[in-house]
Amino acid sequence: MVTLLAACTVNPATGQQQFAALMSPGQESHVGAQEHAKVIKTFGAPRMDDPVQIYVNKIGRRIAEHTERPDVSYKFFVLDSATVNAFALPGGYVYVTRGLLAQANTEAELAAVLAHEIGHITARHSAERYSRGVLAGLGAAVIAAATDSAQAAQVANIGSDLYIKSYSRSQESQADELGMRYMHKAGYDIAGMAKFLEGLEAQDDLQSRMAGQNGKSFSYFSTHPRTAERVVQAYNVGAQYPKNAMEQGRGAYLNAIDGVVYGDSARQGFVRGQNFYHPVMGFTLGFPAGFRINNQPAQVIAVSHDGEAAIIFDAVASAGADDPISYIANEWMRAEAIADSESIEINGKKAATASFAGRVNNRPVTIRLVAVSWARHRFFRLQMSMPQDADAELLEDLKRTTYSLRPMNAREKRDVQPWRLRLVTAKPGDTVQSVAARQPFSSFQEDRFRVLNGMKPGEALQTGRPYKWVSEK
Repeated sequence: MVTLLAACTVNPATGQQQFAALMSPGQESHVGAQEHAKVIKTFGAPRMDDPVQIYVNKIGRRIAEHTERPDVSYKFFVLDSATVNAFALPGGYVYVTRGLLAQANTEAELAAVLAHEIGHITARHSAERYSRGVLAGLGAAVIAAATDSAQAAQVANIGSDLYIKSYSRSQESQADELGMRYMHKAGYDIAGMAKFLEGLEAQDDLQSRMAGQNGKSFSYFSTHPRTAERVVQAYNVGAQYPKNAMEQGRGAYLNAIDGVVYGDSARQGFVRGQNFYHPVMGFTLGFPAGFRINNQPAQVIAVSHDGEAAIIFDAVASAGADDPISYIANEWMRAEAIADSESIEINGKKAATASFAGRVNNRPVTIRLVAVSWARHRFFRLQMSMPQDADAELLEDLKRTTYSLRPMNAREKRDVQPWRLRLVTAKPGDTVQSVAARQPFSSFQEDRFRVLNGMKPGEALQTGRPYKWVSEK
């Protein structure tokens, strides 16, 4: 115990004693570099000469000048992702997504996000969690050895896990406070912290309503605990700072993100109506009317309006098989029982299909598999789940989806482009409804516009003021 107490040090950012001895600053840099390579592999390397990347880097460095850890080399990256998120790695790596840039409305709000993530780094939260996690694991092992009880070890691990998770919420609060300190020193309006959090709450609620769910889909709050107290705390902490004229930077921010890709990019593929297009890989696939389509990083999922049928589409590398029937039997299903295997051709590509009986949500279903040999050692796959008594209309819809897979033509490659954020200046007579209706959305047009621009329900446009607006080009 004496050794552990000696390992506690006072963190210069928080002014508090901290046990982070099991991950040194040097190890933080090493771990950060390793994990950064994985981030780049997942999201792709950002273009460091891109104007938006340069802009974000400038703001981040402006904030980092005021931290208590000059030993850290801070690095800022914009990730090609439509998800609204931000995170930091040990060693000074800070990331924001395109989706988050679209959600923010001022430079102060973006500064709040970057400052919060910097706060995690200066407070050495990753090193602290790692060190406490190792210590908790050692404690569980000691208990198990002393009592010769695996059950005791399991209980100890559960208790430690709960402690670390509850402590993480405290870390988030601490990162908010540190972030506001750095924002103020850098000259930004610290109210941007609370305003950004409020905007994210509105965005999260809209996503849930659009998905028709009571629960939440993935958002910033999936990795950053969300409570009403956190917003209140941001306002309360902000009230302690002098009310000097501080920078919000709305105009500069909007000009900087004008033209940024909104939603999925060409590298990820995107949905238009009931069709999925992937310009980089050069293919398109159509889904049945009424199916809700969700483009995820590794697959596209479409579910019927009644939830009775689903389609999962993905692309995989083969271990060596180029024959679709061999691939289904030996690589995909690995000798699991399948029925009615059949070779087919889909728009000039060799393909095969098979089926098997399964259960989804405790209901008996038929799973139809389709493997398409798209390129050497690469297959496109469809998994289609349907009730065992599926009617002829659903079967025909799924068949049309299967045979809709084809290369994009020259016109599609030219005309089907990602959406982009543009600025529109409100003119006399413009209303939220009239401007929002010109966006390429089939539903929730006004709600999307209000959330995108941080507008309250019922708030009117101000003539001559620029607003974010989603354009097809």
